[in-house]
Amino acid sequence: MSFLEPARVCEVASGAWYALYTRHQHEKAVALSLEGKGFQVFLPLYDAVHRWKDRTKLLSLPLFPCYVFLRTGGREWLPVITTPGVHMVVSCSGLPTPIPETEIDAIRRVVESCGLIEPHPFLRTGDWVRVRSGPLADIEGILVRKKSKFRLVLSVEMLGKSASVEVDLASVERIIRGTDSRSLNQAATSDICLRAPGGTIL
Repeated sequence: MSFLEPARVCEVASGAWYALYTRHQHEKAVALSLEGKGFQVFLPLYDAVHRWKDRTKLLSLPLFPCYVFLRTGGREWLPVITTPGVHMVVSCSGLPTPIPETEIDAIRRVVESCGLIEPHPFLRTGDWVRVRSGPLADIEGILVRKKSKFRLVLSVEMLGKSASVEVDLASVERIIRGTDSRSLNQAATSDICLRAPGGTIL
């Protein structure tokens, strides 16, 4: 992954999602400004409780700090890269690189479902599962255990960023990543080998 400097931005696929790298704590301002220019923007947020000596406050924070997702809709990039707070467009080999629609859609659905989503250390490998029912049906990710509960880890792989949401173990099924197979019927969900981020079997 690299970051494309404004002078090198060129026309790319208009219907795809792209990631903008922003100044620290400027994600919301960038998103509002781009929406005001008519762009389709996605800034996933999560709720976090911050405690000070004299007070406690519920804050809405960016799930992926310093990143805002954008669809250009075939429009020119100049209004994007000249937006105050935007540093660069995330790119590979000198071109803005699309983010898979499935990754953005999964995170959007979790955020909109009011699930308890939160940042998570980036995971590339683990037990791949699909949610079978409920508002998150058909979303896929890596299943991990956090204390006595289970969480589904979703990732934006190009950014090396992950987030997780609590799920019911009974609502997921183990699958082979990259296939349309609905489940591995021979292996019960309760037999899923859960691993911590460091690879330790739980």
